[in-house]
Amino acid sequence: MYLTDRSAPVKAGTDRDRRRGPGAKVAPVVLVLGTVSLITDVSSEMVTAVLPLYLVTTLGFSPLGFGTLDGVYNGVSALVQLTGGHLADRVRDHKLLAGLGYGLSALCKPLLLLAGSLGTLGTVLALERTGKGLRTAPRDAMISLATPAGNQGRAFGVHRAMDTTGAMLGPLTAFLILRAATDGYDAVFGVSACVAVLGVVVLVLFVPGRRQGADGGHGSPTDAAGVRDEAGGTVEAAGTADVRGGRPPVRVREALALLRLPRLRALAGCAALLGLTTVSDAFVYLLLQRRAGVGEEWFTLLPLGTAVVFLLLAVPVGALADRVGRRTVFLSGHMGLLTAYGLLLWAPDTPLLVPAVLALHGTFYAATDGVLPAALAGLVPEHLRASGLAIVGTSQALARFCCSLAFGAAWTARGDGPALAGSAVGLLCCAAVAGVVLRPTDGTRSPSQPQGSG
Repeated sequence: MYLTDRSAPVKAGTDRDRRRGPGAKVAPVVLVLGTVSLITDVSSEMVTAVLPLYLVTTLGFSPLGFGTLDGVYNGVSALVQLTGGHLADRVRDHKLLAGLGYGLSALCKPLLLLAGSLGTLGTVLALERTGKGLRTAPRDAMISLATPAGNQGRAFGVHRAMDTTGAMLGPLTAFLILRAATDGYDAVFGVSACVAVLGVVVLVLFVPGRRQGADGGHGSPTDAAGVRDEAGGTVEAAGTADVRGGRPPVRVREALALLRLPRLRALAGCAALLGLTTVSDAFVYLLLQRRAGVGEEWFTLLPLGTAVVFLLLAVPVGALADRVGRRTVFLSGHMGLLTAYGLLLWAPDTPLLVPAVLALHGTFYAATDGVLPAALAGLVPEHLRASGLAIVGTSQALARFCCSLAFGAAWTARGDGPALAGSAVGLLCCAAVAGVVLRPTDGTRSPSQPQGSG
């Protein structure tokens, strides 16, 4: 399946591709989008870092109540991703949809100052996640379309590294504000709103408004030949010139026809399967706090540890996936997460427990977060790229939404230990299934594609 194959370069064997090989610099739009994500993540992670403790200790939420809210927080963006991806392809303006998403999220940040009940918080967080859902697929499509297929892992790694820099600075900023301000939580929410507005300004001023192809205007092999389904029929045959030369708007039927691609179905299915047993970050940090006895004043720094590891590994792991195999790297990341679960369940309470779990948690994200969208580069045509990314992203996010609800209910009914043990067993089984489904097949690699790629 596709995770076992690196995409062939857009124009394999040409001087352009030799110049833009694995060591090539990433496109400027990737760096600008990375800057936008960095600023936005400072804002978002300031809230995310304090939210679990704020809800559980200040507002008195039960694990089930928190799990429900956390599920809504992640599940709403999953549902909206499909809309954002399709609309971006339909209007052929990825920047517009991404800007609307970033803007909506920024508008919701000040409303957190007024929310004090489950219903109000749920509504505000749902709107904030609606913004995230609108922007994710168009943003990733801009990155993918600006990058040669063989360098997708590196490009997404650079973007995720910059994004994670913001994720690292956000909790640190929240920690400093909580220590300095009298009304710490309100101050965190207020500063977060101001930072979010800055991210929108950078997007509007510096991100190009028109899509840039990775090869200077040449369509990829997928675009030129059309997408073939299992029966050999054409799902959609359209070159880049058609997209820019007055094609009718992309219809919902065309986007849904991507599901006829066996490789995309396998990728989306495995992402969903693994997502069903991926415990949310907030629960991981709450479990780690309980196991290691981390004080409340230090809780906001736990996401910082994950972010540091993610930042250090995102680019090299993305480049490694381009070379040695996306399937291998993707599944290895989940094995790292499984090891973190094991440490939380059975490791003794030692000073090494916290850094070990956070290191494994960050490695998991470095090996999965950018590798998954990179796997779609040569599979989905350019004019449907955002829709394809949205299909896979939505399947994964909806599964994680279900996991948050189930984990919160299990924690409330049985306790945190049995809940995590069940997730660990499930993750092991799901990873084994994904390893079989995504394994190389005889028809997976074409003679022109490099070997040992992902």
